[in-house]
Amino acid sequence: MTSMNSQTGFALPLLNPELPCPAGLTTWNQSDPALRYAVYRNNVTVSLIDALADTYPVVQQLVGEDFFRAMARLFAQAQPPQSRVMAFYGRGFADFVASFPPAASVPYLADVARLEMAYVHAYHAADAVAMPAERLQALRADPQQLESLHGILHPSMHIVRAPYAIVDIWSAHQATDEQAEWNADVPQSACVFRNGLSVQVQAIDDGAALFYGALQSGATLLQAADDAAAHDATFDLTAALATLLRWQLLIGPTGDTHHDPAH
Repeated sequence: MTSMNSQTGFALPLLNPELPCPAGLTTWNQSDPALRYAVYRNNVTVSLIDALADTYPVVQQLVGEDFFRAMARLFAQAQPPQSRVMAFYGRGFADFVASFPPAASVPYLADVARLEMAYVHAYHAADAVAMPAERLQALRADPQQLESLHGILHPSMHIVRAPYAIVDIWSAHQATDEQAEWNADVPQSACVFRNGLSVQVQAIDDGAALFYGALQSGATLLQAADDAAAHDATFDLTAALATLLRWQLLIGPTGDTHHDPAH
């Protein structure tokens, strides 16, 4: 059995081309182990770059394939996978992009990357059953309940706030919307969620984004509404709740999640 030290000695050079081929390797046909290891190392790196390209297709379109793959190679070398589940590989990519000097000329790139990772998380999130509209209406009719009510949002729902038009940029790079125009300097907040098997990306008001984010952080409905209104005087609680109901993203208050046992 290969020891942990030997596994580490084999794995570390895979993403660090400065390190030599591990000692003690042999091949079945007596070929040069260093050459075989170099091929394997390149294959591993290419597979990680391909995984990042699958997760961040719009980021790649914005900077071009050559630039993206060079940037992704550096990321893979700096942050190798920590899990066998490759669907979420690249969680730290947006922060890496934000601190990558050659990408500074595309200031919205990191925020687009955050949206694309939110898309991945939304796609793989658990299912949940939406709360009926009449249930919310009954709860809202009781002010005392609202004071302590914690809204539970669908597990696929993710909020991304940005100083750039990330939803317009993302939409313009979808196959069906290639001719769309966008002004990057318009701040936008995105609500990313799954509806059935389809992931939706919707632009929302910043007040609504703050409200939803506060709910996700554990605030009560009234606390979240107060926080949103303090930041955005135009915040409309009724409209924000109606949006949750329309998109079937409110699954219940604390202690009443209405989860389907089959899920």
